[in-house]
Amino acid sequence: MAKIKIQKVRSTIKSPKVQKETMAALGLRKMNAIVEHEATPAILGMVEKVKHLVKVID
Repeated sequence: MAKIKIQKVRSTIKSPKVQKETMAALGLRKMNAIVEHEATPAILGMVEKVKHLVKVID
């Protein structure tokens, strides 16, 4: 499968608990952290839920 890189670009301080848990599940804890995941439907769905907090890098 294809790989995607996800970067945290906004803070989760005032985000709902569900979004904070999604970011932690993606492995994004610190600002500007970059993680690489397989582009599975589950991961893409998680990215869609927090798309205002992250940036997908090509």
